[in-house]
Amino acid sequence: MLKLAVGLLTAAAVALLLDWYAPSGAPPPVGQRHRRRAPQPAPGAEATNLLWVVQVSDIHISRFRDPKRAPDFEKFCSETIDIIQPALVLATGDLTDAKTRDKLGSEQVEVEWKTYQSILKRSRVMEKTKWIDIKGNHDSFNIPHLDSVRNYYRKYSAWRKDGSFHYIHTTSFGNYSFICVDATLSPGPKRPYNFFGILNMSQMKELSLMATESLHSNHTIWFGHFPTSTIISPTPGIRTLMSSATAYLCGHLHTMGGLMPVLHSQHRGGTLELELGDWMDNRRYRILVFDHDLLSFADLNFEEWPVVLITNPKSFLYSSSAHEPLVKIIYSTHIRILAFSPSVIISVKVYIDGVHLGKAHQVSGPLYVLQWSPQNYSEGFHHIDVTVQDASGRISTQGHIFAMEENLSLRFGFWPSVILLTDHYVLARVLFGLIVLIQIALLVIFRYLQKPALKEKPGLLTLTSYSLHVFSKTNTFYYSILVLNLYTILGPWFVGELIDGQVGACFSFGVFVGGSFLQGSLTFVVGILQMLFFNLPLMAYLCWCLLLRCQGHSFRSHIRHVRHLMAVLVHLAMALLLAWQVYSCYFLLRTYGTLAFFLSPMRTWLVALTSALMYKTWTLKSSELRTYIVEMKNCQSS
Repeated sequence: MLKLAVGLLTAAAVALLLDWYAPSGAPPPVGQRHRRRAPQPAPGAEATNLLWVVQVSDIHISRFRDPKRAPDFEKFCSETIDIIQPALVLATGDLTDAKTRDKLGSEQVEVEWKTYQSILKRSRVMEKTKWIDIKGNHDSFNIPHLDSVRNYYRKYSAWRKDGSFHYIHTTSFGNYSFICVDATLSPGPKRPYNFFGILNMSQMKELSLMATESLHSNHTIWFGHFPTSTIISPTPGIRTLMSSATAYLCGHLHTMGGLMPVLHSQHRGGTLELELGDWMDNRRYRILVFDHDLLSFADLNFEEWPVVLITNPKSFLYSSSAHEPLVKIIYSTHIRILAFSPSVIISVKVYIDGVHLGKAHQVSGPLYVLQWSPQNYSEGFHHIDVTVQDASGRISTQGHIFAMEENLSLRFGFWPSVILLTDHYVLARVLFGLIVLIQIALLVIFRYLQKPALKEKPGLLTLTSYSLHVFSKTNTFYYSILVLNLYTILGPWFVGELIDGQVGACFSFGVFVGGSFLQGSLTFVVGILQMLFFNLPLMAYLCWCLLLRCQGHSFRSHIRHVRHLMAVLVHLAMALLLAWQVYSCYFLLRTYGTLAFFLSPMRTWLVALTSALMYKTWTLKSSELRTYIVEMKNCQSS
């Protein structure tokens, strides 16, 4: 019965997780505001009601790394933009790299900003399209305040204005709102403690007004550098604020080192969240299209041609009946495709469910159309593929699943949804607190729990429990580790120049610098790593050493009499963890200066404390362990 109950609870938990983290394009909740649902004008053979936008993110113009990065970006601005001819370009942050040569330090490098600006000027891209560039966390490294001379964004970017804003793009067929979410920190500390963005109540109110203003537009697109999962915001939360938006465009996560090449999901209200891979290493960019107010997009690689984007019928996975007039698909008369290439397009072949429907013909510019009967596909899912060939012999095929019925369901990937929809700072805060409480609870419980008598030959579990009793009942070790864990939560980890010229203090719950308090986020992640990979292993290592002492061994004798390989592996593991701690001290020195190195209880001082405790386990007087040694000998001789 117990197994059945556990199984049912597990199944229910998994179902809830899948429902929360694998959202689909299902109909919106009752009461959700719908966009205009008039079936006309529907997508047809004319080159009308079309708007396309380009997004590029995480450019990271660098003085020290990847000499091809800047020239490739200039080629993108001059040649790629010339071919695509977007109405608008959104550069969503991390315009420059702002790292020192050794990658440890961070500072605003003026020559990187001059390189970025010169690319915009030489390519004359701002004369060809509306170029909107916003700040990322790298563009805010080591800036004491927005009026600082080190805030080169104000001097060298195209937009040059700090803060969130609402840009309205006007066309003959309506207005399109683009709302920027600027969650970069001010003051902006050096890396890594500005990985998360923060919005205060005043900024949320400002964004709320912009959201209200945008309700009269055909569509609203929000964009920013940080995914919503890495933005700290007060109630009602940033996702609720942008619920009237069709999509939120962002960057920042860089495909997570190639582990997540596609990071797309959908908020429960229907808003798409579309993280774009970086330009820095992957040379990614995105084309976003509104065709008769139906949203389509493609994430692309630089210099891969031809580019193909099917705008009608649009992808069902990325549909939202809360924001789009999906009824227009069933009333449409033509399949519509945008095809771009430096060479002439010579063939656009269309297939649905593997059946060749024919060749689309060019209407104007990049638009190709093919007449169809959407009623033939009114039930269930169908797959459309388009193969485009240009005069240079290059071929590209793109496809997706579409459907006419809105009550069907397709789900986004589980892991992309977890990454984009989880408030990671909340999760990290809870996990950090739990881990610290568990270790403190272990210490206190075994301190006051009566030690059971050893009988016969004890097993691994008994010896582990015994070692915890010895450790917790020996004052030197008990109070040292108890204070260490309490200090990990409450005390400053280090004091140093978090911004050049400004001394600040870093705690688990946040950072104090420049007269401001920056709420904890990445600090909790660092705290979790500290607990899992140092504090807890240190306690386990000290328990193991004390157990060997209770068995009558000294440091020299335990190497000879205990299983040699196991002893070597345990000491090696602890040595590696201690080396990591020493490297952390070096990182502090290089990142935050000499003061941080010396005023660092959680790094430099902890190395000294660890060394002292390791030495103490092997030099502790046998008289202090006499009771345990006698008990262990009696157990071993029985």
